[in-house]
Amino acid sequence: MTARDGGYVRGRHKIDDYGGGGFRFADMSHRGSILALPSGVRAVPLTSAADIDEAIIDGALAESGGLDIFVVGTGQELLPLAPGPRARLRAAGVGCETMATGAAVRTYNMLVDEDRRVGALLIAV
Repeated sequence: MTARDGGYVRGRHKIDDYGGGGFRFADMSHRGSILALPSGVRAVPLTSAADIDEAIIDGALAESGGLDIFVVGTGQELLPLAPGPRARLRAAGVGCETMATGAAVRTYNMLVDEDRRVGALLIAV
């Protein structure tokens, strides 16, 4: 993604690879963290799970068009999602799975293959 496109790629895309501080998807690479939704993939300015707040969750929910499950990749290791963001997802009726980013990428891709309404917030590793 580039500044030219506002850090946004339309459409649903599986994550082809991760590591080295970024991700590969949609025949391109991006350095940094991403938010992957059915509507598109966008860059997000997060560097750790501690940066995830209610505002990022509210934005994801508003943009998603409705999700059944939201996968959070917290970086190299599993870290808990703060109570505030988790409560926002629960109030919206969206299930949340938190795991290390590698596991989150694999889970997200599997759910996309199953044509599930899934979103993912992935902290770069």
